[in-house]
Amino acid sequence: MIKPVVAIVGRPNVGKSTLFNRLVGERVSIVEDRPSITRDRIYGDSEWLGNPFIVIDTGGIELDDQSTIKAQMRYQAQVAIEEADVILFVVDVRAGLTNMDRDVAELLRQSNKPVILVANKAENNQEAEMNKYDFYELGFDDPQLISAEHGRRTGDLLDKLIEYFPEVEEELYDDDTIKISVIGRPNVGKSSLVNRILGEQRVIVSDIAGTTRDAIDTPFSHDDNDYVIIDTAGMRRRGKVDRGVEKYSVIRSLRAVDRSDVVLVVLDASEGLTDQDKKIAGYAHDEGKGVVIVVNKWDLVEKDTHTMNAYIEEIRYQAGFLNYAPIIFTSALTGKRVMEVLDIVNYVVEQHNRRISTNLLNKVIEDAVAMNQPPSNKHGKRMKIFYATQPRVKPPLFVLFVNDPELMHFSYKRYLENQIRGAFGFEGTPIKILARGR
Repeated sequence: MIKPVVAIVGRPNVGKSTLFNRLVGERVSIVEDRPSITRDRIYGDSEWLGNPFIVIDTGGIELDDQSTIKAQMRYQAQVAIEEADVILFVVDVRAGLTNMDRDVAELLRQSNKPVILVANKAENNQEAEMNKYDFYELGFDDPQLISAEHGRRTGDLLDKLIEYFPEVEEELYDDDTIKISVIGRPNVGKSSLVNRILGEQRVIVSDIAGTTRDAIDTPFSHDDNDYVIIDTAGMRRRGKVDRGVEKYSVIRSLRAVDRSDVVLVVLDASEGLTDQDKKIAGYAHDEGKGVVIVVNKWDLVEKDTHTMNAYIEEIRYQAGFLNYAPIIFTSALTGKRVMEVLDIVNYVVEQHNRRISTNLLNKVIEDAVAMNQPPSNKHGKRMKIFYATQPRVKPPLFVLFVNDPELMHFSYKRYLENQIRGAFGFEGTPIKILARGR
């Protein structure tokens, strides 16, 4: 299922990150009472009345130190115009209308995207009602008066928001088709890898970062298996403004991840794992997708007998949450190990769909508890695990029935996950563990 994308846009210090945190239900963005504290765009999952969606906090744009705030706002608005389904344009109703608000509004008015004007910091009803009329100048519908900090009227805002959602697109391929998304920063060799797997030039390959603008679906078959590769190569540059958009083409990758069974996280061997790689891989992990890390351009790295192991250790250190993901070193240029990628994908899909018998699962849990008792809380109460079951695959989900779910500490959950992996593998797939009261 492809989720709608909601972008939060506005000048600094109007409460974008506070609204983002309110919508995703947790403190994900850093919130501080000074402008430009959010240094990177952050995504989160949200849902309202059965409608799931992705929300993007565009609180900051990575530009050089000489860039002006006005240029940053232009880049933010451009990202929203290019990528989002609905835009939440946040203004500060206490501070009133500013020229920077007008600049952002000018760009948004030129788009064909729905824009909801959100007048934040409306804690004082009387003052907010008086000040909101200034914002009619921007040419949008009635401002939605809210207080993101206190959660006031955010339900009304969400009711209005979902009215603009496009119909959810269902996948066109049958369940037996393995859907592979290829993600990574521009110029790491995604298109070259895809072409080498396909054995023909189906997508344009160029040395210029960001040649392919949109995700491309390519169905193919290999060894009696049907696949679809979703190539999310970077965006084509079309002038100065688009350079900012290209830096933040993350949304397209998130949508590709939503549609896939297995995500290939492609890295440039000379550059390693970057923060943006970790963000997208983290999204794949959170969404329960299979993950394979593909270190491309390995032929260009000077190496000795220890280089590969050192590289693996560095990736494991930087992205510990992906310790289950297999790592393969390839060269799309020479074709070395490229076709082994499909063998690993097939194995990961098998692990993603693996189901463990209840008796065997409970034996492993009993042995794990016998080796390491759950910690007790400050009152001396200790969690007891009565029974375990696996109700779901893709990803594997394990439900533990316990005396008190609040006693399940994250460190003990991680311990149980390691024990389950040690017994059954589950290489390449995240697993979920839930504690429920009996």
